[in-house]
Amino acid sequence: MTVMMSAPIDQEDEEVLVPHADLPDNNHQPMEVVAQPEAANTVESQPVSDPPQSRFTWRIDNFTRLNTKKLYSEVFVVGSYKWRVLIFPKGNNVDYLSMYLDVADSASLPYGWSRYAQFSLAIVNQIHSKYSVRKDTQHQFNARESDWGFTSFMPLGELYDPSRGYLVNDTLIIEAEVLVRKIVDYWNYDSKKETGYVGLKNQGATCYMNSLLQTLYHIPYFRKAVYHMPTTENDMPSGSIPLALQSLFYKLQYSDTSVATKELTKSFGWDTYDSFMQHDVQELNRVLCEKLEDKMKGTVVEGTIQKLFEGHHMNYIECINVDYKSTRKESFYDLQLDVKGCRDVYASFDKYVEVERLEGDNKYHAEQYGLQDAKKGVLFIDFPPVLQLQLKRFEYDFMRDTMVKINDRYEFPLQLDLDRENGKYLSPDADRSVRNLYTLHSVLVHSGGVHGGHYYAFIRPTLSEQWYKFDDERVTKEDNKRALEEQYGGEEEVIALFPLSWRFIPFESCLLLLIESLVLQQLPQTNPGFNNTPFKFTKYSNAYMLVYIRESDKDKIICNVDEKDIAEHLRERLKKEQEEKEHKKKEKAEAHLYTIIKVARDEDIEVQMGKDIYFDLVDHDKVRSFRVQKQTPFNVFKEEVAKEFGVPVQFQRFWLWAKRQNHTYRPNRPLTHAEEAQTVGQLREVSNKVHNAELKLFLEVEKGMDLCPIAPPDKTKDDILLFFKLYDPEKEELRYVGRLFVKCTGKPSEIITRLNEMAGYDPEEDIALYEEIKFEPNVMCEPIDKKVTFRASQLEDGDIVCFQKALAIDSEEQVRYPDVPSYLEYVHNRQVVHFRSLDRPKEDDFSLEMSRLYTYDDVVERVAQQLGLDDPSKIRLTPHNCYSQQPKPQPIKYRGVDHLSDMLVHYNQTSDILYYEVLDIPLPELQGLKTLKVAFHHAIKDEVVSHTIRLPKQSTVGDVLDDLKTKVELSHTDAELRLLEVFYHKIYKVFPSNEKIENINDQYWTLRAEEIPEEEKNIGQQDRLIHVYHFTKDTAQNQMQIQNFGDPFFLVIHEGEALSEIKVRIQKKLQVPDEEFSKWKFAFLSLGRPEYLQDSDIVSSRFQRRDVYGAWEQYLGLEHTDNAPKRSYAVNQNRHTYEKPVKIYN
Repeated sequence: MTVMMSAPIDQEDEEVLVPHADLPDNNHQPMEVVAQPEAANTVESQPVSDPPQSRFTWRIDNFTRLNTKKLYSEVFVVGSYKWRVLIFPKGNNVDYLSMYLDVADSASLPYGWSRYAQFSLAIVNQIHSKYSVRKDTQHQFNARESDWGFTSFMPLGELYDPSRGYLVNDTLIIEAEVLVRKIVDYWNYDSKKETGYVGLKNQGATCYMNSLLQTLYHIPYFRKAVYHMPTTENDMPSGSIPLALQSLFYKLQYSDTSVATKELTKSFGWDTYDSFMQHDVQELNRVLCEKLEDKMKGTVVEGTIQKLFEGHHMNYIECINVDYKSTRKESFYDLQLDVKGCRDVYASFDKYVEVERLEGDNKYHAEQYGLQDAKKGVLFIDFPPVLQLQLKRFEYDFMRDTMVKINDRYEFPLQLDLDRENGKYLSPDADRSVRNLYTLHSVLVHSGGVHGGHYYAFIRPTLSEQWYKFDDERVTKEDNKRALEEQYGGEEEVIALFPLSWRFIPFESCLLLLIESLVLQQLPQTNPGFNNTPFKFTKYSNAYMLVYIRESDKDKIICNVDEKDIAEHLRERLKKEQEEKEHKKKEKAEAHLYTIIKVARDEDIEVQMGKDIYFDLVDHDKVRSFRVQKQTPFNVFKEEVAKEFGVPVQFQRFWLWAKRQNHTYRPNRPLTHAEEAQTVGQLREVSNKVHNAELKLFLEVEKGMDLCPIAPPDKTKDDILLFFKLYDPEKEELRYVGRLFVKCTGKPSEIITRLNEMAGYDPEEDIALYEEIKFEPNVMCEPIDKKVTFRASQLEDGDIVCFQKALAIDSEEQVRYPDVPSYLEYVHNRQVVHFRSLDRPKEDDFSLEMSRLYTYDDVVERVAQQLGLDDPSKIRLTPHNCYSQQPKPQPIKYRGVDHLSDMLVHYNQTSDILYYEVLDIPLPELQGLKTLKVAFHHAIKDEVVSHTIRLPKQSTVGDVLDDLKTKVELSHTDAELRLLEVFYHKIYKVFPSNEKIENINDQYWTLRAEEIPEEEKNIGQQDRLIHVYHFTKDTAQNQMQIQNFGDPFFLVIHEGEALSEIKVRIQKKLQVPDEEFSKWKFAFLSLGRPEYLQDSDIVSSRFQRRDVYGAWEQYLGLEHTDNAPKRSYAVNQNRHTYEKPVKIYN
């Protein structure tokens, strides 16, 4: 099936690819071309201004006498391309005129052709031109989709009605405006070259931050103030928000490529998890500005944030019947405007200052006048030079207990006049001499749904007519229509599988949007080109934040910012960074011409051993490296080594390193004279079978009695080079003491005196020798028999011998690790673990050094000891998620893992963090219990008490109710209880008393316990037990939705009982005052549709007889206002459900 797409426009139109199977090409009709289009210009790239554009007018005479299914216009040329208009005078299988733009020469174009055009089609009203019908869209035309337009352009009834003015003297006039743009090659696109601006790199989910930073950067007064914040050359950007922001802004101003934001997020104190977690752009704006305001205190730019963004409004309450008025002045940095129920910004401001009447039960208590009727409202004292409007696209739905996105159409003007209608938004104290006329500077857009999406910004940096779209790394030029009208939101009529705008949303967001909108359930099942029912598609890309600049302040705000505003140390630092970047770039480009040679020496081993490393000999990343051209003879390189280390060439002997099968890395053999005569490049290829640009060498330098270099001794096949490490059990210290050549036929006993000398021991000291064989995956270190030859012990060049004083028989108790193997085992497995309380997952409480071989019991015993807890079984541990930097959802079960190493592993990563909690009962006992949270509703008192019930998992619901009876106050001693499952204010289940509690879920559903009323126990054969729910109606996007709230309940209704009788019982049960109850409406609801009832209606006749409890589809609905206090939520209720609160830690 051909995939149909809609373009992101604001009109509610149907766009569809014309099915070619139904369109023969031989029925062109004569017509009059009224105006020839202008000569086409050369096609430019999308960001370049003045793309080819033209208007074509088509006059069709004798229109009603046309006897053809379709009709083509004359061919016209725009942008060097041939176009024509196609119409279906009687509709393309719909009762509408169908009209499309067609590529006239599509059949003869070369393979793979495509072209992109924005266009509008119009039927001219020849009596009143303002009533002309005009629809516009955009499309990328290609061989499969060579025509695009509107199947339902306008109703045929209106078109053919002579009185409407579209057909005059049986003549129809059609206009087509076409603007051609060349498809941008974004792979080779250069934002700086095409627009003069650069973008910001996305760290994973930081598009929200990028759009805000671009907006703030393009307020030059703000940028200048940031540059003037005091910083020093000793500051580090990753630890200083001012310096990191200065650095970022400088790079945005002077860099030629997109800029990274990692230094800035590090200065916030964010970790990788924060960078991959999408936050709320409005909240980030507030938090960042508060931080900068604080950092600016006591500096030359103190007060800048207030000067730019701070306005004031007055909250007032004014009594109607007495002379009393209360006012309170408050400041704001941004304004949150309602979108829902408002058509544009002015409507939101009208709603913002709307007067609320305090009367009836809601009267105002005036100090000396008591309860009074009053008016309550807000008026503005002054607006700031830069007005930030946060649009409430995300709202909390209390009925569904979740956030929802408001995609309604919402318009915003290019110029905003807040003095309109004689200053209706201003308080009496406002300065009327200030002209509050604003011009739009930037539009921040959110594209996506409540569970995912993407942010970008449209900005006019100089307030000229040219808009720019800042979409992470890419910056493009855009027109007014894209920046304004296409960001209004709303709906459009399309036949679509995936909307065109989804191409620019991350794949994961597309999936979420697909699920949210339930597109697949609404798609037409027949060929889209012949479907009679247009599909209304909600546009998910819409404005989320607007920034306006006051006309009278724009010259001050849009000021000049140049290098003299930037501190000298910052310019120098960034210049050096740029030079280093260029140097690395050059090195990378020339890397194939060079070899890196890493030279390790005895001095490197001595410095590193026992500190940086314990196994093998050296960390090659910490030795001296040389970058040498591959063509350089190795003997020339030796001269460079002589200069660097002060070792003459004739005293140098180089050894090649080799990686052994047991994964150790040791010097293997010395270079031959023939090898040293080769070039560096040839030697690397010989020495390194793996494709690696590095050559690793060990430099052997022998020293005489005066410690000056001497010629290395001749090495025969019988000579073995061994390296020696000394272990001190008392100090728990391992160090390198040197190397020796030994004869393979010799014995270790022959070198004991020499080893004691190297260690500084008495020549006769008894020492024990061990061979360090390997350390991965396990340590292997075995004793060496001093009486056996080196050859018999299988020792060879590069092997490591560890030695220590021989252990006295009675000394083992005095040291933790008495010999080399036990010490190396300890070093290999030791792990410093950072423990955090599960309640404070960001803060380390304490750290313990442990062995990865510790058992579960060893670990909890150490933690209990640290906490001063007698019973280690009350410790419960939770592992760490290395990717989210948060605790894993499931804790570790009692003895559920064997060793500490198992607790710390997360997929292919190892953590050093564990979370702990102290339980009130031992963990094994807790694991055998099921914990349920049950809300008990008192039968008489208007109270709900929450209880935690903890019982063995094999217990039943009856056991839960028995336990609950011991904790609650019953209306009488014989009262029976029941347990209900309540979800979204509906009763979904009454649990049988014999049901096991092990599988009951109280995480998502509410468990409610209540007394069973006597009338239900004695229910008659003809009686019905029905569900009764509270509800309100919510009209969203022209669709009525039922929203339930409050506590649902059961009610017994009798055969033949009228609503009027039932109402009396309900009012008594709920104790509702007469005045309020009189406003309630009663309805029978089935499948969400209300049927309102009259007092005389017999209610029982509406309900089917049911023998079991359940989630009934039918219920008696009580429609009234929800007056219950709302639960308290986060400060910013505009935050999406997938976003976390923004925190800047530094």
